[in-house]
Amino acid sequence: MLEWIKSFLSCRQQQVVVGGFESSWADVLSGVPQGSVLGPVLFICYINDMPDLITSLIYLYADDAKLLNKVCVDNASLQSDLDTLCEWSMQWQLKFNIDKCKVMHFGSHNVQKQYTMPDYSGDVHSLNATVLEKDLGIWSDPSLKFSVHVTHVVNKANQILGLIRRSFTYIDLSLMKTLYVALVRPHLEYGNVVWHPFLKKDIELLESVQHRATKMVPSLKHLCYEDRLKAMDLPSLMYRRLHGDAIETYKYLHAVYQIDSSFLPLNQSNIGVITRGHCLKLIKRDCKTAVRANFLSYRIVNFWNSLPEHVVTADSVNSFKGLFDKSCSSLRFSTDVHEF
Repeated sequence: MLEWIKSFLSCRQQQVVVGGFESSWADVLSGVPQGSVLGPVLFICYINDMPDLITSLIYLYADDAKLLNKVCVDNASLQSDLDTLCEWSMQWQLKFNIDKCKVMHFGSHNVQKQYTMPDYSGDVHSLNATVLEKDLGIWSDPSLKFSVHVTHVVNKANQILGLIRRSFTYIDLSLMKTLYVALVRPHLEYGNVVWHPFLKKDIELLESVQHRATKMVPSLKHLCYEDRLKAMDLPSLMYRRLHGDAIETYKYLHAVYQIDSSFLPLNQSNIGVITRGHCLKLIKRDCKTAVRANFLSYRIVNFWNSLPEHVVTADSVNSFKGLFDKSCSSLRFSTDVHEF
């Protein structure tokens, strides 16, 4: 096996072909063939021991690593883990880009300690603190309210709507729906289980994009927003977010995801004889802040517990989607926060 991998990585050559003309062959001195399947697999194997070296929680995605720890008074544990990772990187010759390494402090009582990382000449550098960072396409800040992210995605969606308006002299219902669903709505929904808005201004700002898109159809201009949604068969964005939350909850409770069961705990009092509700009811836990109350494991509880038994016990995810839409058809085009 090792010999096979060695042969894949070594003695490789490449050339460039432009307009039918070929360059001379040149040796590939580092890296792996771009677009290969084995390349990412080997990289994962290469960095797979990082979580075993430290005590902090670490999230790895491709060549990106995030270190998380709860710091009450002493930051020695987190600093020690940073030093350990730097030693690992020097040993395995996989250098961290210190200029891209930043610290974000969460919580109103955070002591905001200073953290350092040594470079490969031995000099120690202090890591810059940041209050706004884009991670995997989502803008995050210490407040975890995601208002900045909502502003970014709304601006992007409105830019695309403007491009659509300038590119077509006439837009009918079918064309607008196709363009909106394919080009605009994905920007408004990407990762929304994480950044789900709970401030009214953010909810209305997101919905305003779909409001504008439906008004771009000349034949629908005279109708109110909900009637335009019905005519185009476009669910409101609020309903779409609720639909997405329910699907994620179904996946957690039916073991589609393999996670700690304490994330969405079942109500143990329902085991045995069920007198009210369904057999997959969730425990309603207390929380002290609005931010925590907006986490998926908190915000979905009341609505999930109100769903019918045959919906939450559906045989598959696709079956659940269909049954959910039938059960919640009255909410499909609603934009009233209180109804949700």
